[in-house]
Amino acid sequence: MKYLIIGLGNIGHEYVETRHNIGFDVVQVLANKYNTAFQSERLADVCQIKYKGKILVLIKPTTYMNLSGKAVKYWLDKEKIAIENSLTIVDDLAFPLEVLKIRAGGSDAGHNGLKSIHECIGTTQYPKLRFGIGNDFAKGRQVDYVLGKWKDKEIPLVNQKVDACIQIIESFVSIGLERTMNLFNNQKFTI
Repeated sequence: MKYLIIGLGNIGHEYVETRHNIGFDVVQVLANKYNTAFQSERLADVCQIKYKGKILVLIKPTTYMNLSGKAVKYWLDKEKIAIENSLTIVDDLAFPLEVLKIRAGGSDAGHNGLKSIHECIGTTQYPKLRFGIGNDFAKGRQVDYVLGKWKDKEIPLVNQKVDACIQIIESFVSIGLERTMNLFNNQKFTI
């Protein structure tokens, strides 16, 4: 069975290690764990890993965030993967930094990457792994915050959550969405 693991982010050196690129960071760590490298292909950087007899196709869209849906739709179709066998890793302002949530569906909550996916695949009902980034910014400074780099004091917690994301992805493909949600959704992370 095949799964599509989608890490959302923005291409370009200026976005590396920013809050908005946490999806890219998670799939990169997963690729590194399995000693594979991304290759530039149509609309995304792509690699494959094998885990417990499953094939995981990892993508980092090379469109900008607000066009991520084009890459997601293309790779779902190309690899003949059902939407319920995809997992989109995304930054989320609505959750504090201590929180990770895996959900079966739900709105885009104003996130341009999720909005684009919804427009391209025609539904909001697809699995998402929401990586809380907090909302510690002054009024009118949301864009600067989201596109900003992690503070030094946040990095140990971010790294702990990235490791947990890898466990969640492996759990999702091996025991399914419901059991994975039960195992991980009430976990709080601290440093």
